[in-house]
Amino acid sequence: MIKGYVKNIFILAILIVAGVLLQVVGLLDAEKMLLVAREYADQWWLVLVLILLQTVLFTFALAGSLFLWVAAPLYSPLMSTFILAAGATLGGVGAYYFSLNMTDEWIHKVENSHAYKLLHQQDNFFTLFALRVFPAFPHSLVNYSSGVLQVKLSHFIPAAFLGVGAKSYVYSNVIYNAASTSSFEQLLDIKTFGPLVLLSALTLTAVYLKYRFTRNAS
Repeated sequence: MIKGYVKNIFILAILIVAGVLLQVVGLLDAEKMLLVAREYADQWWLVLVLILLQTVLFTFALAGSLFLWVAAPLYSPLMSTFILAAGATLGGVGAYYFSLNMTDEWIHKVENSHAYKLLHQQDNFFTLFALRVFPAFPHSLVNYSSGVLQVKLSHFIPAAFLGVGAKSYVYSNVIYNAASTSSFEQLLDIKTFGPLVLLSALTLTAVYLKYRFTRNAS
């Protein structure tokens, strides 16, 4: 009991320190990050740096998604999509394995999430894909729930890359082609996120219908 409590405090301390340090150096400020990144946009290694930073943030359930506002204005939609999908996928794998070392208290919180309950019933590629592609759905819940449940990585990895990729391409297109003053408004337009919601809903519906059919058949 005491050992688990100490471990919990230790992990929490690491996350707090990491969050504070990232905030101090400006890595949690998309505007500051974009200003810095613009100076090195012609350097090949910037792509690797952006992917690495996302990997670290997603691993520890921090704001990795803010890099949408860094990558999309600098690169073409296709390149931006690759950067965001790669970073989110690698960070997702990191969070997957990190969750295996979580304490019982943290695991209990994850088990109360909607992502956990859904994945507990349907551990497959399509469920993971639907959660990834749904706008504003917290990736950290999917990552940590998948780790706690030890879902198949053969489902987890491609669903993360394709799901985040599909969503990132839609958003990257809007940001890349729109003026910075109107980007955020267009991202909230139903015409932008509506197809993503529909795709997610149709995928989950297909999963549910298959589940019902299999259950009735047995």
